[in-house]
Amino acid sequence: MKNILIINGHPDKESFNFALSEAYKKSAKQSGAEVKEINIRELDFNPNLQFGYRKRTELEPDLLEAQEKLKWADHLVWVYPVWWGSLPAITKGFIDRVFLPGFAFQKRENSVWWDKYFTGKTARLICTMDQPSWYYKLVYKSPSHNAMKKLTMNFIGVKSVKITSIGPLRLSKKEFRERWLKKVEKLAQKDI
Repeated sequence: MKNILIINGHPDKESFNFALSEAYKKSAKQSGAEVKEINIRELDFNPNLQFGYRKRTELEPDLLEAQEKLKWADHLVWVYPVWWGSLPAITKGFIDRVFLPGFAFQKRENSVWWDKYFTGKTARLICTMDQPSWYYKLVYKSPSHNAMKKLTMNFIGVKSVKITSIGPLRLSKKEFRERWLKKVEKLAQKDI
């Protein structure tokens, strides 16, 4: 069984993203997995990587705890909305502050290459949006999916990244949302 970490990146606890996280968590636990969570909205941290990588910014206790959970996990489940073709600012800030050199990767001296510290882990992205997922893929070429999968997860060594796009959400009916909660429960069982 896998150790699963659910990272919810929606800043609003009343959002459908929290219902999706709960559905995934419930199903994963019922299937025997150990599950931990990070609700980014509840963390006390400055999302701004103030000095870039030029100068170290000390990590707040919540970010140190998040790093321990990330090390512990075999499978990372990211749940967040797609806003302006990207992640919510708080989620991007979390990634900027937590996935640091020395923790998630390390650039090699005098080289363009780097070592990846998250090899062996898997991930699933569960993303909500206000447009049909096929439209996001066909017209916009899925920019946030590519960034999270290839430029973040793959960059740090997570090779197997599955993406679940849910949309359009804004005008959806109760039946649409309930159907997706059931689908997410089944995804959790498959991920174990």
